Amino acid sequence: MPKQPKRILIVDDEENARIGLSRLLAREGFLVDSVANGFEALNFLREQEVNLIVTDINMPQMNGIAFLKELNRSHPHSNVIMITAHGGVESYIEAMNLGAFEYINKPVKIDELKSIVKKIFKETSH
Repeated sequence: MPKQPKRILIVDDEENARIGLSRLLAREGFLVDSVANGFEALNFLREQEVNLIVTDINMPQMNGIAFLKELNRSHPHSNVIMITAHGGVESYIEAMNLGAFEYINKPVKIDELKSIVKKIFKETSH
């Protein structure tokens, strides 16, 4: 029986970022969905299970940190990569303390993202 492709959810208020990340990850063989904010992501996750969430930190309505807190309540074992164009030590520490797997800066480096995604799926396949 063939292995099911891993499903990744992109959460970013910037449409170009969602499209770019979605295309990149789809080319790597993943099923990719994307939403514009944390509220949409939480609604999506009520209907669909995903293997990985890649979320921006700076978003209107519900930022990535607030989304991560909500995610910990509803889906406590989620794999999350935080991305930001405005990274700071405080948000990095908070994201990692809330269980983010990794925290990377925008613009996202393709090789860095691919390496982190492979690492996540390698560690969670046991």
